[in-house]
Amino acid sequence: MPVGQRLVEAGLMTESQLDLALREQKRSGGYLGQVLVALGFVTEEDITACLADENDVEMVAIRDLEVPPHVLSLVTYETARQYKVIPLKRDREILTVVFADALDVVAQDVVERESSHTIKVVTAPEAQVLEAIERNYSRSSSINETIEQVLSGDSIEVDDDASPMVRLVDQILANAIKCKATDVHLQPEERNMRVRLRIDGMLREEIVVPKAIQAAVLARVKLMAGMDITEKRAPQDGRIRFSFGSGYVDLRVSTLPTNHGESIVMRILDGGAVQLSLKDLGFSAPDLARMEQAISHPYGMVLVTGPTGSGKTTTLYTALGTIDREARSIFTLEDPIEYTLPLVRQTQVQPEVGMDFAAGLRALLRQDPDVILVGEIRDGETAELATRAALTGHLVFSTLHTNSAVGVIPRLLDMDIDRYLLPSALVGIVGQRLLRKLCQACRQEVPGPDPMLAGSEFTVGSDARTHWQAQGCDQCSDRGYSGRIAVYEVLLVDDSFHDAILNGGVEAHMLELAKATGMTSMFEDGIAKAMQGLTTVTEVMRVLR
Repeated sequence: MPVGQRLVEAGLMTESQLDLALREQKRSGGYLGQVLVALGFVTEEDITACLADENDVEMVAIRDLEVPPHVLSLVTYETARQYKVIPLKRDREILTVVFADALDVVAQDVVERESSHTIKVVTAPEAQVLEAIERNYSRSSSINETIEQVLSGDSIEVDDDASPMVRLVDQILANAIKCKATDVHLQPEERNMRVRLRIDGMLREEIVVPKAIQAAVLARVKLMAGMDITEKRAPQDGRIRFSFGSGYVDLRVSTLPTNHGESIVMRILDGGAVQLSLKDLGFSAPDLARMEQAISHPYGMVLVTGPTGSGKTTTLYTALGTIDREARSIFTLEDPIEYTLPLVRQTQVQPEVGMDFAAGLRALLRQDPDVILVGEIRDGETAELATRAALTGHLVFSTLHTNSAVGVIPRLLDMDIDRYLLPSALVGIVGQRLLRKLCQACRQEVPGPDPMLAGSEFTVGSDARTHWQAQGCDQCSDRGYSGRIAVYEVLLVDDSFHDAILNGGVEAHMLELAKATGMTSMFEDGIAKAMQGLTTVTEVMRVLR
């Protein structure tokens, strides 16, 4: 059966979507699967799973795959890259190999001869295979080797793709992506330049670049970001589209003059982060039900609050992904556009030409929207427009900077929103933070409650029989933590808040009302996840207290 028809029978898309994709394929050429993914009808995972099931091949998850060096050495990087394969594990004379195309018999023959093993074929989406190849075959030592090549060269070329300098910057960025960093800091100092990565919310020094090549490294990054490399006195902003695996990773670049040279910080915008479902974000079962209830409303305002870097954008985009984009008209207003979504019209805010959030939202309301995402409510005018849009039949998503979910209500009132509008406009408020996640390979369960809770004023979790501690191992670089997990509080604004809002109730009173409606605080959600061994009480206290 053709793959398109199998996807229809599996309920992953409709006949009309298949007809549209077939017409687009006939017009533009290419594989049907590529067309379906580009149109946003299905994901690469859907197609790979469909083909794997049809040919009785096991599909494996390799998004965070770390292959042991002795297994990786059985297949060269050149072969892995050419045939889109990566070895997974070895069991005596059987080598399990992940193929992007499980039916490529030529690739299977090459890998079998090169590795001198009988191979077992499994499959995974092509993008995941190529990303795993780059992540596993790249080695930090090669960065130091490239630095030596740059220093020993006669000239430093920043615009020649074959030059060691270009390769050095590419390796720094690839290594940051491989380490799942969120930010890359190029920090000039008096005698050298440090490259630091923000991983799991904490800065870590990665390499030290000699002062002699500092200017060339900075110039190469500015060239990639489309900046003026001759301007070193004023701050600049730019964007890099970096090729990684089978696709691209976007980086938002900012420069700032300092006394030892320009400081550059690059924010890595991980598009894979929004290919999630709400269940994958880490909501507890009650919070998930409340979140689904909030975004199922035909109109109203859903706000996500938290500090910078707390995952608000990921939550909003994932919520957008649950909405039927075929049947509803969806617009976003962002600064900047971080991720591209199929079937969603996205607009970049440009204050320098008068296109700020308020002006953009006013124009956007004339575009017949059903759902609107406003990147951030920064002023009273934007807040008022978003509130009135929610009252006139639109579902509005946005973010706000407050310390808690209930703090959103007094914050909106401070922005001069009329009190009588809020009870009708607000549907739900989500507060969130990101905590470091315990390394599952080395975490240790210890008898008794956590000492930080025992005898304290916190009753939640203080009667636990055991608690978890971070240890440190090779897999987490001896940090004890690997990855991050979100904690939430989901407030549904119902009729019980009506009088409190109209009568100017204080935040403490609204918190009591929220708890009466069943809201679990971020602190309680964090302690519950610490009891499950997902994080530690120490980490909960660090972020939330």
